Amino acid sequence: MMQESPDPEDDETPTQSDRLSILSQEIQTLKRSSTNNSYEERVKRLSVAELNELLEEIETAIKDYSEELVQQLALRDELEFEKEVKNSFISVLIEVQNKQREHKETAKKKKKLKNGSPQNGKQERGHMPGTYLTTVIPYEKKNGPPSVEDLQTLTKILHAMKEDSEKVPSLLTDYILKGEYASQQGFYLILN
Repeated sequence: MMQESPDPEDDETPTQSDRLSILSQEIQTLKRSSTNNSYEERVKRLSVAELNELLEEIETAIKDYSEELVQQLALRDELEFEKEVKNSFISVLIEVQNKQREHKETAKKKKKLKNGSPQNGKQERGHMPGTYLTTVIPYEKKNGPPSVEDLQTLTKILHAMKEDSEKVPSLLTDYILKGEYASQQGFYLILN
């Protein structure tokens, strides 16, 4: 049941996953042996020092498992958030593309009607619907996919475009002035 302590002359230190694997095996051994009466007999025969050593090993194992669990849960949460951001980006991008298609079709129909009949009334001044649907978002292609922060910013811009919000120019300006995408050789995310 008690494992010999590692030889102090050994320079190799096991990685955390190796330690956790070894501790897991020890705990499984303890669980199996606890079902028989022989485990109780062995524990009764242990000295106080040996019991304290066993307690320390178990507390260390619990601490290591807890730390590993917290790290894995944090990683899982991070990955879930990243997945959410990516799904949101894709959804808004598709919505904007669909809206652009509708806008182009509507513009073509209006052009046909305008060419076919005389214009009655004045043309609207100010903000025309669909103004921001033709916006081009600068994007510098990197070695990997865009970061979560970049996707959040792009999603915000796309959402404003979809809503044909007058915030689009200021959002684009803020995005460009961050300095990351001001490159002359940058690529563009074209949504036409």
